[in-house]
Amino acid sequence: MARWIKNKSRQELIIFVEMKSNTRKEEIITVASRLFKEKGFSAVSVRDIAQEMGMKAASLYNHINSKQEILSSLIIKLAKDFTDGMGAVLEEESSPLAKIEALIRLHIDITVNQSEALAALNNDWMHLQGQDLMDFVQMREEYEENFRKIIKHGIALGQLQPHHPEVILFSILSTLRTLYLWYQKRGKLDVNILKKDMVAVLLKGIV
Repeated sequence: MARWIKNKSRQELIIFVEMKSNTRKEEIITVASRLFKEKGFSAVSVRDIAQEMGMKAASLYNHINSKQEILSSLIIKLAKDFTDGMGAVLEEESSPLAKIEALIRLHIDITVNQSEALAALNNDWMHLQGQDLMDFVQMREEYEENFRKIIKHGIALGQLQPHHPEVILFSILSTLRTLYLWYQKRGKLDVNILKKDMVAVLLKGIV
C-alpha cells in the first residue's frame, strides 16, 4: 500500500491512512453492533468482536480504544440523527398533525436503515458513561419534550383528540421504539406501505 502512494505528498499519505483507518473502525462498529443486538452489550467482549472480524484482540485496539467507545459511537450518532430530524421537523411551516406524521416517518427510516444501532440505543444506553451518558439523556429528554409540545399544540388546535398528552406520547413512542423488533420478524416489508399504514393506525386508530 505504501509503495502505491510513494510519490504522493506526505499530507496525502496521512489522509489516505486515516481514511483506511476510519473504514476499518466503521467495520468494527458494524460488527460490534450486530453482536450487541444478539447478545447484549455486557455479554460481548472485545475478544468476541475481534474473533468475528478475523483478527486478534490486540489488533483491534489499533482502531478503537475500548468496547465503551464503540457503544458511544453507535448511540450518540443515532441520538444526533433523531435530534437533527426533530430540528428539521420543527423548522417546517406545517401543522402539528403533519409534524407528527413526519416524525413517524423519521422513526421508520431509522428503523429500516439502522436497526442494530437502534437496538443498542434501546437496550444498552444505560451502559454509557460520563459525558456521553449526560449528552444522551439530555438529547432524549429534549426530543420527548419537543414531541410533547407538538402534541399539545395539536390538541389546542383541535387536530388531535383531547386525550392526555402523556398517553398520546407514550402510545406513539413506545410503538416506534420497538418497531425494529417487529420489522425484523416480518421480513422485508415495503417501507412506503409501512409509513402510510403506521401513520394511519397511530393517528386515526383502527375504528
